[in-house]
Amino acid sequence: MPTTRVAVCQYAINIDDPQGTLDNLHASVAEAAESNPDVIVFPELCTSGYVFRDIAEANSRAEPVDGPTVQLFRELSLKHHAIIVGGFCERSDGERPFNSAAVVENGEVLVVYRKTHLWDTEKLIFAAGDEPAPVVETSVGKIAVMICYDAEFPEMVGSVARRGAQLVIAPSNWPAKHIPPGERSSEVIKAQAFAAVNHVFTLVCDRVGPERGVDWIGASVVCDVEGYPVAGPAQGKPVVLVADLDLDRALAKAISGNNDSLRDRRPHVYRA
Repeated sequence: MPTTRVAVCQYAINIDDPQGTLDNLHASVAEAAESNPDVIVFPELCTSGYVFRDIAEANSRAEPVDGPTVQLFRELSLKHHAIIVGGFCERSDGERPFNSAAVVENGEVLVVYRKTHLWDTEKLIFAAGDEPAPVVETSVGKIAVMICYDAEFPEMVGSVARRGAQLVIAPSNWPAKHIPPGERSSEVIKAQAFAAVNHVFTLVCDRVGPERGVDWIGASVVCDVEGYPVAGPAQGKPVVLVADLDLDRALAKAISGNNDSLRDRRPHVYRA
């Protein structure tokens, strides 16, 4: 079966250096393009930066869906004949902006998703979305998109898997924390576990670069349907990860001769 080539662009983002951030994005895309990928993924809030001081600053960086960041995604999708997935700060009609991600193909916006699970001080800055993570039909198969902390909830990944997702993509900003020597971050472990549990490919695009006193794990990873990394985890520096995925493998949920990761579920047992 034909494979889908994905390119994960982990680069340095700096809220106080918008032009430098854009330069890093373009350099990362140029490197990714050398492998002729079908899908190119950017981090969460990939042009604005993450560590906003307050709502006013976030609103000053927020853009409409037809603003510069998504327009850039549209241009890149046409230039590189690739699906583009990335995060941006989305202007809203309310007091707070959304932490959003767009999926773009052939210059067209297929979907915009608004992060539903806000991490730590994000709750002071952003409005939470209320719509389920979408599963989008694309030229390579069914792609689900969610953002960072969303992908740490089993219900989120399980939901999109049950709706037919073959590849779960999570633009992320994973803040650095203590990781015991020789261990992987718990975020990477969760990405592997949820891939295996749901027999679905998972892709996390993290970022690097200090930003207003915050450092980042920088551990982008692509996991196969058994939960094993096929690219990454990255090691805390700018990098482009490339992997070839047979997305049809995610359509078959059998995990043994007598077991199926979806049909074996017994939801009535799990209810509180």
